[in-house]
Amino acid sequence: MAKHARPVRVALVNDYDIVVQGLARMFEPFRDRVHLVEFDSRMPVERRVDVLLYDTFAQDQADRASIAEILAAGEADRIVLYSWNTHESLARTALERGAAGYLSKGMTAEQLVAALERVHAGEQVTDRTDSTEDASGDWPGRAEGLTAREAEILALITQGLRNEDIARRTYLSINSVKSYIRSAYRKIGVQRRSQAVLWGVRHGFEPDTLRRRGPDAED
Repeated sequence: MAKHARPVRVALVNDYDIVVQGLARMFEPFRDRVHLVEFDSRMPVERRVDVLLYDTFAQDQADRASIAEILAAGEADRIVLYSWNTHESLARTALERGAAGYLSKGMTAEQLVAALERVHAGEQVTDRTDSTEDASGDWPGRAEGLTAREAEILALITQGLRNEDIARRTYLSINSVKSYIRSAYRKIGVQRRSQAVLWGVRHGFEPDTLRRRGPDAED
């Protein structure tokens, strides 16, 4: 791949700071190709970037994300969604709503960087590689043994969503949601939803409201 004149300026966005920081660590070996300008939780970016990378962990998916509003704000040239959910309909909806890319968390860090470079060059990029539970990145509860999917379900429970709402948000069947809940409850040692919510509040499963400059904010 031809070397770009300058690294791609990127903002990382998710309501969970641990998720954003996990993404940032993935990009560390590629500082010559990607400059991290801003890390955001629940806020639009303030510093001009080439690409806003929106991690959908416990967030609205492509069919509900505010893609048009983000682009209209003018601080991000392009938006890319980064998701466990590899449904073709979600990728198609993301592009129809103005996203420049829809990328799977099954990608390696090298593949993700290359995809962002292609987006920056003007391409629409989709990747629906099957994602695995032990993929790169980070999430709340990982240290306690929760898989990414279990953690996402527990985060949505902590946010107050019902099982039916969680199924719609995650594009999982209601039976799959219940299965993840059972396995998560076993791992964290609870039996009831109220106990799970309390555990989630105590272990970082409430959304954050942070904005942080990235290491390349002044470039």
